[in-house]
Amino acid sequence: MMKKNLFILIFTGSCLLIQAQIIPNYGGERAGISTLSFLKNDLNVRSAGLGGTSVALSGDAYSVLSNPAALTNVKEQAYALSHLFIGAGINQSYLSGIYPLKNKVSQVAFSINSLNSGNMEERTEFQPNGTGRKVSVNNTAIGLTYSQRLSERFSAGITLKYIYEYMAEFTNSTATVDVAFLYETDLKDLQFAVMVQNFGGNSSLSNDGVELPVVFNRNSNVELDANTLPNIFKMGASFKPWKQEKQSLLVAVELNHPNDNTENYRLGVEYEFMEMLYARAGYKINVKDQSYPTFGFTYRAMLGGIPMYIDYGANPAKYLGIQHTFGLRFHFLNQER
Repeated sequence: MMKKNLFILIFTGSCLLIQAQIIPNYGGERAGISTLSFLKNDLNVRSAGLGGTSVALSGDAYSVLSNPAALTNVKEQAYALSHLFIGAGINQSYLSGIYPLKNKVSQVAFSINSLNSGNMEERTEFQPNGTGRKVSVNNTAIGLTYSQRLSERFSAGITLKYIYEYMAEFTNSTATVDVAFLYETDLKDLQFAVMVQNFGGNSSLSNDGVELPVVFNRNSNVELDANTLPNIFKMGASFKPWKQEKQSLLVAVELNHPNDNTENYRLGVEYEFMEMLYARAGYKINVKDQSYPTFGFTYRAMLGGIPMYIDYGANPAKYLGIQHTFGLRFHFLNQER
């Protein structure tokens, strides 16, 4: 059995080396057509280490992001914090809380996802050395999630998000919805999932008639076009081909179909030891600037009798360098509501 699993891993790795030649880049011409791209950044630290293969994973405190239907696996109050260092002083943070309901088949959750650029020196095409002003960008999404187990093996979840964008004197408000389903089997923990993420209408910035402070050689009445939101259709599966009393191996695959770029594929592997140490690696197929595998780990400790998970994920990019994601998860066991 071990020889068979080793052969599968070697064969998969060989396929990854030649994927650039056999997978077409259809949809690449759509790159950059959507707005609010911060919604696509992966703040699920476990997912970051798995190359983004998270839609079909069992539920944890990050599932509000990856698949709200998987929250039905979370039977206790749980909280998650994560932080992504994007680069060039741009950072993105995430917070979520999960609360099981008394009926034992439903959960509600909240989430806050916020990106901040910090202060930047304003430059224009006519004043390339700077205007003397500092500007900043802030994007924030506040979400409310509901999940329910519809049968013994089938779950559904939905997240409604209010999004606020601030860029210098321009602002924008809009809303999106995530809809997801999860189906579990009893064969080697095999699970299937689908999800539509960031579904909504067009959105555009507006200055609401506020006079722009920099009008040197330009018209102060600026009208901006509306753009689509970064909608993504996800479909994936996960299973454990090898499992013993104190350790196991999880394999996950995922197909992503974004409306603003080419279709791509993800592959992730996670090794678990005594439910205390987790090591993971992943690979993104047909994603530009992603030539290297992702990796990460989780260490489970106890903090005053409360399980605490310390998470780390790394995404090596060809031009942006390694993007680091750190996270903490807390699961409050045996909490009565």
